[in-house]
Amino acid sequence: MALDVAIQMDPIETVDINGDSSFALALEAQRRGHRLTHYLPRHLTFKDRRVTAKAAPMQVRREQGNHVTLGARETLDLATVDVVLLRQDPPFDMSYITTTHILEHIHPKVRVVNDPAEVRNAPEKLFVTHFEGLMPPTLITHDPEEIRAFRTEYQDIIVKPLFGNGGTGVFHITPADENLNSLLEIFTQMYREPIIVQQYLPAVRQGDKRVILIDGKGVGAINRIPAEGEARSNMHVGGRAVKCAMTARDHEICETIGPELKKRGLIFVGIDVIGDVLTEINVTSPTGIQELSRFDGIDVPAMLWDAIEARV
Repeated sequence: MALDVAIQMDPIETVDINGDSSFALALEAQRRGHRLTHYLPRHLTFKDRRVTAKAAPMQVRREQGNHVTLGARETLDLATVDVVLLRQDPPFDMSYITTTHILEHIHPKVRVVNDPAEVRNAPEKLFVTHFEGLMPPTLITHDPEEIRAFRTEYQDIIVKPLFGNGGTGVFHITPADENLNSLLEIFTQMYREPIIVQQYLPAVRQGDKRVILIDGKGVGAINRIPAEGEARSNMHVGGRAVKCAMTARDHEICETIGPELKKRGLIFVGIDVIGDVLTEINVTSPTGIQELSRFDGIDVPAMLWDAIEARV
C-alpha cells in the first residue's frame, strides 16, 4: 500500500547524495511507491490544535547535480499523512526540541520516526548514561573543581559541550596540557549547559565505530578513522569511513540497549563505540547507512521501511 510520507529535514537541494542518509531513505520510499513531500523545520506550524507544514511534493533520483525535483509548497495538514520522518540535523537545541513538542500532537496516529517525545527524552550524550557498564568514565557538571579532580584522577581527558554535534567543540586535554582552565572559561561563556568530560580512549586512533540499529537490533557497522593529528573521527572534520565487522562486544551492547530502544519507539538509531565502550546513542538524525551499503551490501533503508510499514 502506498503511503503519504512527509520528510522534515534540512534543505535536500544541498545534500551529498552519496553520503546523506535522509536521501537514501527518501529514495527507498519512492521505490516502494510511497508519495513524498519535503518541508523544513521552520515550515512547521501549530494553530487551533492542527499541525501543518508548508510542504513541497518531492521526487528524488541518484543523479549528481539533478537529484531532486520539488513542486510548489502548499499548506499540508500533517494529520492527513501516514508517516513523518523527523530527520533534521542537530544541534539539539530548543528549536529542535520545540518541533518534537509540536509533532507529538499527531503521533502515533501519524507514525513519526523516531517517536518525537522519545527523541526529546534521549539526548545522545545523556541517554547513554542510563545503561550501566557500557560507558567510559564520564563526568557531567558545571563545577570546575569537579572537572579538575576528574582530570587528576584520569590524566588524559576529552572535554566537549553536552549538546554539541559533528565533533564541534571537542578537545583532547593531555596530562601536560596547560589550557584546561582557559578552556573552561570559554565554555562557561559560550554554553549555559553543563560540560561533559570523559576519560580519553587511545583506541579512538583505531576508529570510532558507528553501529546501526533498526527496531532495537544491530544490523551492521562502519568504522570512522580520525585524520592524522586529530582526536575526532567525525566525517565532518576529516574522519574516513572504512569497512568493519560487528564484534561480540558490539552485539552485547546492542542486546543491552535494544529492548529499551524498541520500547521507546526509537526505530532508527546509530550508536558510537570506541574500543569496547559506548560513547553516544544518536536518535535524532543517524548517519552512515550509505557507507554500510557500499561496504557490506546491507540495505538499511529497506530494513527501516519494512519496520515502519509494519507499524503503519
